[in-house]
Amino acid sequence: QVLLVESGGGSVQAGGSLRLSCVASGDTSSSDYMGWFRQVPGKTREGLAAIYIPGRTSYYANSVKGRFTISQDNAKNTLNLQMNSLKPEDTAMYYCATLRAVVGFIRNPILPSILRAWGQGTLVTISS
Repeated sequence: QVLLVESGGGSVQAGGSLRLSCVASGDTSSSDYMGWFRQVPGKTREGLAAIYIPGRTSYYANSVKGRFTISQDNAKNTLNLQMNSLKPEDTAMYYCATLRAVVGFIRNPILPSILRAWGQGTLVTISS
């Protein structure tokens, strides 16, 4: 079983940046795919970015392409999400997750069967 703990959320003005981190512990051996998704209360989960851990290949939703960058630090078992040029519509709870595949994740809503595990989330608030 894998445990995921996100951090780095906060409140910034539009145009600002934040860097989210997710530390994975436990059995991470089967987690070849990891990603970030977000959710606003009452709305569906939106898959934002994913990475194939062995090959470091990354995938992005159109809504964040060019603004967000997903990266991994294998030595620290950490997944990061660098978020630049933030907009008020980026306000949401952000979660990292281990995935069964990328197909079915980079979409809104995410296919529930794609998610293996996810953390408790970190809140991002962007003011205009």
